[in-house]
Amino acid sequence: MKAEEVVRYLQDNPGFFEDYAELLAQIYIPHPHGGRAIPIAERQILTLREKSKMLEGKLSELIQFGEENDAIGEKMHRLCRALLPAGDVQAMLQALYYNLREDFAVPHAVLRVWPAGAGVLAGSEFAPVSEELRRYAESLEHPFCGPGANPEVASWFGETVAQLRSYACMPLRDGDKACVGMLALASEDPARFYPEMGTLYLKRLGELLSAALDRYL
Repeated sequence: MKAEEVVRYLQDNPGFFEDYAELLAQIYIPHPHGGRAIPIAERQILTLREKSKMLEGKLSELIQFGEENDAIGEKMHRLCRALLPAGDVQAMLQALYYNLREDFAVPHAVLRVWPAGAGVLAGSEFAPVSEELRRYAESLEHPFCGPGANPEVASWFGETVAQLRSYACMPLRDGDKACVGMLALASEDPARFYPEMGTLYLKRLGELLSAALDRYL
């Protein structure tokens, strides 16, 4: 018989080892971590232990991810509570920068907003941007994360740009889904924002800021 036929026979006859229980004590197979032979029952125990260890590792990883997500969710909640009571756009921007710096540990953050009417508001956040930059922001379906930002976006960080190694850029959209601005975050750590990272919370941050800005635009 071929090995595949033996496997198929045992799969089709699950009661085989109940009928021939003594075989479990008589069959010896190689030890997975050594040259000696062990009974099949002992091999099954080793397999179960390995599976249990693997599942414990996955469970620990899931718990860690859950705790990290809970922590980020709490930070997003605190940011929302800080933005909502702001009496004017400057108070809202101060709350945004403060929470990004103190709660999210993002010391480098810049914002640009460009809808009609934004020019009457004071601050670098409402300075003109190029048409090319607007098209770039409009093209982003998801937040951009990576080591190299758009050259115009990088210039927003001024003299600190030489030390920055990773960026995250979020398009801001109004209720009609039109792009009205961009929030850019940066870090000296090249692993802080990387292309393969999840962007769910960055996207939510952009949506939250868009809703907060909508009151003043």
